[in-house]
Amino acid sequence: MMKHLLRVRAWLESVPYSVLALPLRFGVAWIFWNAGQVKLINWQRTIEFFRDEYQVPLLPPELAANMALSIELTAPILLVLGLFTRFAVLVLLGMTAVIQIFVYPDAWPTHLQWTAMNLVLLCRGAGVVSVDHFLWQRLAARWQAKPAS
Repeated sequence: MMKHLLRVRAWLESVPYSVLALPLRFGVAWIFWNAGQVKLINWQRTIEFFRDEYQVPLLPPELAANMALSIELTAPILLVLGLFTRFAVLVLLGMTAVIQIFVYPDAWPTHLQWTAMNLVLLCRGAGVVSVDHFLWQRLAARWQAKPAS
């Protein structure tokens, strides 16, 4: 019995990070993409929400709504492609912090989940199945090909 448990544990621990990164990237992308789509369905209502309910400090409601929509449509595409993943994640972490602090402070369990998912991507990157990996491979090859001065 113990032998089987150890084998299962070893098998689970051998799963490559890239296999784990894909559902993380797609999951975070899905969350924010859906929020952007909801905003687009009724833009006037979105502006009203930002004016009456969300009330993000220092930003006019129209600007805050446009910024949120821009992030919610751009960052998910970057995550799915695995392009500039860490930058996209930093933006989403900032947006999550704003939502947590100023908009829905009682939704911390949800925001904690988003943050945990994003922190893994921030620290470990997009994984091998990504444009980021391809670009880093090309950049490394270019650096290695340059003669030392």
